[in-house]
Amino acid sequence: MIQVTPQMRVLVATKPVDFRKGIDGLAGLCRSVLLEDPFSGCVFVFCNRSRKAVKILIYDGQGFWLCQKRLSKGRFRFWPISNAAGKSLESYQLSVLLSGGNPDKVQGSKPWRRVD
Repeated sequence: MIQVTPQMRVLVATKPVDFRKGIDGLAGLCRSVLLEDPFSGCVFVFCNRSRKAVKILIYDGQGFWLCQKRLSKGRFRFWPISNAAGKSLESYQLSVLLSGGNPDKVQGSKPWRRVD
């Protein structure tokens, strides 16, 4: 099981990708389009053209995980839009995005820090 922790970087590709690509193809997109190292441990999120499915690519130190979610009804309406190839999200925003919600409209709690 993969757990996305608040400390993990989440990078969402704003442009749709060809879902015939597997781990190697998506890792290549991480390098060439998103300009990130796929071995960094960052969570990479991709959508297809119809926005009915997403793929998540994560390197856990031993190998790659590739997860896919395909909606049975509807589509991911609130996919992040940006002039850049990728957009960073917080981990709680990723769970909202995968649930079909708008990640820009949610607000997480403030980061915990000790008050002396």
